Parts: sequence; structure tokens; C-alpha cells
Amino acid sequence: MQGENERIVLRPPKVEDGTAIWRLVRDSGVLDLNSTYCYLLMCKHFADTCAVAEFNGEIVGFVTAYLPPDQQDTLFIWQIGIDASMRGRGLATRLLLELLKRDVCRDIQFVDATVGPSNQASRALFHSLAKRLNTDLSEHPYFEATLFPSTDHEPENLLHIGPFSLSQQNLK
Repeated sequence: MQGENERIVLRPPKVEDGTAIWRLVRDSGVLDLNSTYCYLLMCKHFADTCAVAEFNGEIVGFVTAYLPPDQQDTLFIWQIGIDASMRGRGLATRLLLELLKRDVCRDIQFVDATVGPSNQASRALFHSLAKRLNTDLSEHPYFEATLFPSTDHEPENLLHIGPFSLSQQNLK
């Protein structure tokens, strides 16, 4: 397993990666599937705050994120997806840390993400990130279930991590 982890390349996405990201989301069975066009735009316009994990020439993981226009000290994590064959190896954490190491994130003091109440994997990931950054995680209502057209969509609560100083972090 360690050998495989060493061969995984983390990098900013290229626009050509948008379709592979769309497929990962589709195949996950749990992530909200957006249009291919949306993923192409994320790869084109927000490559500095998104990352992909590539193994043997295939995209096996990704994180899409952005800096909200009115919160330049916050990295908002939109989606994280890991291929089923690569889960349980810490790849999501590696992708998040890769983003936080980038120049565009040097002034980041907070990480935000929305997570449904039953998404225990994401909750564990973000609690672990808060612990690693030696800071707090708070949770607040964000999007009520009634806002989603699907009748079985859970509410999305905001997980708010911070404040922290990246200059004082060891992000290995």
C-alpha cells in the first residue's frame, strides 16, 4: 500500500480532468452529481484551489474548493471524491493538505464545508483536519433539506474549522 501511495501524484486539475471528476462523482453513489460543464469550469477557473490525485494515469481522487468572494481568509470545500479502490488510505487528507500548502491559501485561516448529518466519513475527515491544524470545529445549520428539489436530500450543515495560521503548521 505504501508503494502505491508514493506513486499517487497530487496536482492542480487540467480542464481535461473535468470528465473524470464527473465520473468519480457519478460512480460514488453518494455525492451530488452536477453537470459535466460544472466540473469543467471548476478545473478551468478554480484550478488553484482544486486538486486531483492521479494513479497510473487515471484520476482516483479530487477535491473541488474555492475562496468565497466575501471571505478571502476561508477555503470552502465543495466536494471530495475518492475512487472506491483508493479509500481508506488517507488520500482525502493528503488532497486537503496539498491545497493548504499552495500560495493561494497562504492567508487562509478557516476551512468550511457543508456535510449532511449521516455523512460520517466526511465528518471524521474534517474533525481530523481540525485536530491536525490544532483548532476548533463548529457546526451550524446552512442549507435546509427543503431547499433541495429531491425529497430525500438531507440538510447540509456548515462545518467551520478555525481559526488557524498556516505559517505555524507542519502540513506533511
